[in-house]
Amino acid sequence: MTTQTVACRKATESDLDTLYRIIQGYAEQGIMLPRSKETLQEQLDTFIVAEIDQELVGCGALTRLGPDLVEIRSLGVTDGHKGLGIGKELIAALVKEAELQGVAKVMALTYEVSFFLRNGFTIMPKDVFPEKVWKDCNHCKKRYACDEIAVLRRTDI
Repeated sequence: MTTQTVACRKATESDLDTLYRIIQGYAEQGIMLPRSKETLQEQLDTFIVAEIDQELVGCGALTRLGPDLVEIRSLGVTDGHKGLGIGKELIAALVKEAELQGVAKVMALTYEVSFFLRNGFTIMPKDVFPEKVWKDCNHCKKRYACDEIAVLRRTDI
């Protein structure tokens, strides 16, 4: 855990370039869907960022899939800041945001299953999330050979 204070807040316009760089870095590794700057601009209000000493070091977004379901997506931490508890802080902030929105279930598709399990999620079959399948999966290049694992956490609402 970091001894520096991690502060999570809603993303702002000035965060756009850094968000793009973080997400693009993961996308180039094939572990996150790429997002254009235009898409990030349109979805900026769904993002929460993590800062240490006013430096943006992580991000994550919360996307509504249905009346009682949101998805965590584009969750990432900059190189040099991984393993410091920043991802855990982002998950806590995103779950809190889901609670503020009155949403009972938070899901994610991930390769980092153990991280999500440590943060209160459980593994679920993907087919229990038809909202996700119809909204995004049909447009993904891995749709017929998806190797991500679905996880779910219930909020405290």
